[in-house]
Amino acid sequence: MTDSPLDLGPQARIVARLAEAVTDEQLAAPTPCPDTPVRDLLGHLLHLSIAFRDAARKDLGATTDTNPAATVPDLPPGWRAELPKALDELADAWRDPAAWTGETRAGGVDLPGEIAGAVAADELVIHAWDLSRALNLDYTPDLPALASAYSFLLAAAEAPDRGDGLFGPVIEVPPEAPLLDRAVGLSGRDPAWRA
Repeated sequence: MTDSPLDLGPQARIVARLAEAVTDEQLAAPTPCPDTPVRDLLGHLLHLSIAFRDAARKDLGATTDTNPAATVPDLPPGWRAELPKALDELADAWRDPAAWTGETRAGGVDLPGEIAGAVAADELVIHAWDLSRALNLDYTPDLPALASAYSFLLAAAEAPDRGDGLFGPVIEVPPEAPLLDRAVGLSGRDPAWRA
């Protein structure tokens, strides 16, 4: 058995620490995602963690078939315990080298395991940035996860049929900008956004 290409555990722990800092009063606060308050971002993080855990396990069904743009997931009352647990399970599932091989599904889209793992890294890196900006907290992503997310976003932005990109039109960022800012721009967010 070989090692998995990327350990998502360090980035998952960063997301969990940021989420732990959220107060009840901040649940309605805006995020860099238009019309997505902190509450909805946390609900999305919880549901995507479960979906990508199941995608890694090749346990395809309702959790991997749901298009994330179709509905805004509810944030359950027990989210403070459920989210870190789901993040740990996601990271553990992607530690299995088999998760990165063959075909799987996430968000209702069939894709190779290697691409699904890169998407999971992207989701964790970019949504952690969203959460950190909404809460005015410092954020330094796990560098291997950031590099994976950036490579994935760059390939998506350069695709001839990209349309408005994964999250919206790409925001131009100077090539000498920090890698996180360049990834954020590729995701359709303005790196200068502040709450």
